[in-house]
Amino acid sequence: MLPCQRKTRTQTRTGRAHQALKAPHGVQCPNCGSVKFPHAACRECGYVRPGLKLAVAKED
Repeated sequence: MLPCQRKTRTQTRTGRAHQALKAPHGVQCPNCGSVKFPHAACRECGYVRPGLKLAVAKED
């Protein structure tokens, strides 16, 4: 089956409006102050939340 009428350029582009890439959002680590992703462990110090800290291997 084919559509009855062709979509206009505006309708096509409006339908694709939500497909654009979004920049990653970063927050400051409350422990060391470096930028990290929200709800994730800090890459510098391993801080997740109060009472939980992951061991981070240092790269030489």
